[in-house]
Amino acid sequence: SAPQPAAPVAPPAPVDPADMPVDTSPLPTDDADALLDRLSAVSAQSQAVSDRVQEVTSGIDLAQQERDRAAAEVERTSREAEAAQAQAAASAKDVTELSNAKYRGATAEQVAAIAGAGTPQAAVDRAAYINALRANDRATQTRMRESLEKAASAKSAAMRAKATADFSVSDLRHRQQELAERTSQLDTLRDQITAAVDGMSPEQKQRWVDRHGPIDVDVQTFLGQVQEAVSSGPLGSAGDVAQAVTGAVQAALGKLGAPYSWGAAGPDAFDCSGLMYWAYQQQGKSIPRTSQAQVSGGTPVSRDALQPGDIVGFYPGVTHVGMYIGDGKIVHASDYGIPVQVSSVDSMPFAGAARY
Repeated sequence: SAPQPAAPVAPPAPVDPADMPVDTSPLPTDDADALLDRLSAVSAQSQAVSDRVQEVTSGIDLAQQERDRAAAEVERTSREAEAAQAQAAASAKDVTELSNAKYRGATAEQVAAIAGAGTPQAAVDRAAYINALRANDRATQTRMRESLEKAASAKSAAMRAKATADFSVSDLRHRQQELAERTSQLDTLRDQITAAVDGMSPEQKQRWVDRHGPIDVDVQTFLGQVQEAVSSGPLGSAGDVAQAVTGAVQAALGKLGAPYSWGAAGPDAFDCSGLMYWAYQQQGKSIPRTSQAQVSGGTPVSRDALQPGDIVGFYPGVTHVGMYIGDGKIVHASDYGIPVQVSSVDSMPFAGAARY
């Protein structure tokens, strides 16, 4: 038989720069291109690690809250289980007394009770009474068993939830420790980047600033065009949505020229996701803080369906974000030494987009 074609091999998943070893070798000083490439790589890794630190810190806060809720639930269900056990013990006493009563006098034995009845009707009544006692006995025992099972199940579920929350906190703290070591290494590199960028010749610095092809725009004219495009487009019937997206664009464009700073979210300096977060915050809308979370947290948008205000992710693993402002352009905070600027949406590899 003919050989079967080989199954297609799935491309490897992108490696998160935050998980890559930190290159602590000295920065190249005698090769301008190599220096710029290295600065770009270190900056991307710094941004990724900064994002993960924020995600883990937020995750620890949420996990601790969940652990506290789980601990309170364990305490509550433990009290309920103890109460159910106490009630079961009391019910068991009542059942024992009831059983003893059935075996005394006329109710000691159903046959004897019926035989001792003076009339047929009395025999029927005594038999019915004894059966009622037995039914009540069984019902009491069933309720007791169900109450104990329910209390035990609730306590078990609460203890499992607490164990899960404990593990989550422990795992996140371990991740936090790993990231702290990387952050310490990157802090040293950031100092080197700062010194290298600040020490660049004017020609090198301009090449660094121009690496994404900055585009000069007249903000007010451009905003008017954006507002008109949004109002006449698919969002035109939703004035509040149009106002929100153009408002976010206006807020971001209002920060053109602001300096880049790792981990900053305004109002005077920004990292890439910090600018997105701040711009939407000015519209009273809260979005996730980190690059990956911003692109994965909203409504997914394809490259050909971008609207002003959409957040666009770049590079494998979404290590950078910018805001689409229309006309094929984004506004973004790029790297240290590069002020907030407008660039083409095609200046970096597209990795996804989201709408809020």
